[in-house]
Amino acid sequence: MRVFVLDKNLQPLDPCHPARARELMNKGRAALFKRYPFTIVLQDRSVEESVTHPHRIKIDPGSKVTGIAVVTEETGRVTSALLISHRGQQIKNALESRRALRRGRRNRKTRYRQPRFSHRTRKPGWLAPSLFSRIANIETWVRRIRKLCPITAISTELVRFDFQQMENPEISGVEYQRGELYGFEVKEYLLQKWKRKCAYCGIEDVPFEIEHIIAKSKGGSNRVSNLCLSCHSCNQAKGNQDIRDFLKGKPDLQLRILSQAKTPLKDAAAVNATRWKLYRKLQLTGLPVEVSSGGRTKFNRTKCGIEKTHWTDAACVGASTPEKLLINGIKPLTIKAKGHGIRQRCRPDKYGFPKAHAPSAKFFMGFTTGDMVKANIPTGKFAGKYVGRIAIRFRPKFVLQLPTQKFDVHPKYLKTIHHSDGYEYQS
Repeated sequence: MRVFVLDKNLQPLDPCHPARARELMNKGRAALFKRYPFTIVLQDRSVEESVTHPHRIKIDPGSKVTGIAVVTEETGRVTSALLISHRGQQIKNALESRRALRRGRRNRKTRYRQPRFSHRTRKPGWLAPSLFSRIANIETWVRRIRKLCPITAISTELVRFDFQQMENPEISGVEYQRGELYGFEVKEYLLQKWKRKCAYCGIEDVPFEIEHIIAKSKGGSNRVSNLCLSCHSCNQAKGNQDIRDFLKGKPDLQLRILSQAKTPLKDAAAVNATRWKLYRKLQLTGLPVEVSSGGRTKFNRTKCGIEKTHWTDAACVGASTPEKLLINGIKPLTIKAKGHGIRQRCRPDKYGFPKAHAPSAKFFMGFTTGDMVKANIPTGKFAGKYVGRIAIRFRPKFVLQLPTQKFDVHPKYLKTIHHSDGYEYQS
């Protein structure tokens, strides 16, 4: 992955190779500006003395994970890639827990607050906090990347699936419906809906066929609510039988398939609910915004012969995708949204009764919860060198959180490498 470069006035230059960045730092011409994403600042050059090339931010918005790729317009080289894990479900669970505690207090006549629904109004375009957090994460990282790289345009998926084309795939007379993308929208939707498994036998990692639950010869339609994924063997065995006859001895499987066929995708619904809000936020950047669909993304990725991941999907978004993408050596930066702490001053137990109060101070001995630190512990059970996030206590005994474990550590063994900004990083 390329290294972001800033000039002496903190204006963005073209990203450079890590070996070049290491050489500049060893010679004293550059200094570390930021660790995540890794950025250096040149001490002896300004943007007027340099040649920069246009770059494009490409976004594959998702319900749980969003992929972002930075692509050089002229060469098609992917210079950087990010994987952002959202915390929408965590926010939803926290709000539901707070609501349950509040309702319980009203019924028990303990700590009480009158309902406020009568005077609450919602502005047009209001989104639930769990949905808006996804947009805020993407907006934050688009803004940060623009400060680190010469960005001239943005590409994003406006819709995950083209529902118009799925609802009436037989429509004729319009080139769009019968163009190169015909069928890609339906296939991608079914792959996600049925979790890339055969609906009848559950087999994975085989070529799948689109199966009509009610056969067309028996009056079935091409609507997605009548389609599922099937391996070749199950498709041939079923033929044009009614599903109730084919699965006569498996009533549980029959019920699951019929109910799942009519169930919309929760993640797809979340993405579709936020698509226009995200589009308007991106337009406020003043850059040209190209929009596309998930079917177009899969078509581009298949044409380029690239393996499917979130960040490669992002690199293949839109008609601006070149015939050949250069993705060698890219290791995406994994980013997990963690929030900025809890505003709740009184911490209740599981029954809703107060058990603790949040301290007024945020810092202790120069550290705050969420800081990325490097720990060098000389002796003891956990002797060694570690990199992770800390949770402070207001005494010299912090919690060091690692991907697989956590333990207490004295702050004298810690060195801050990245201050808390609401995100956790793993390169």
